[in-house]
Amino acid sequence: MLTVYGAAWCPHCTQTVSYLEQKKIDFTYVDIDSAPDDVVQQVIEVNGGDDWVVPTLENDGKWRRGKVFSRRDIDSDLKALGLKLE
Repeated sequence: MLTVYGAAWCPHCTQTVSYLEQKKIDFTYVDIDSAPDDVVQQVIEVNGGDDWVVPTLENDGKWRRGKVFSRRDIDSDLKALGLKLE
């Protein structure tokens, strides 16, 4: 299942979540501000090792680094994570 690592204050996170809900894609949401240290460290490592960036996405061990929301890119990013879109 898709996991979204995000933050309530992040507009790109809320846009990503809204888009996933609109497309009826099941996901789990992890608020990075209250996530355990090991989860935060994993997100940091995925994003280059300096700091975490949200929204970061993960599906079945495949990761997408955090980046700004873009309708143009989100579908191809989700497909690259192995998700089927209608």
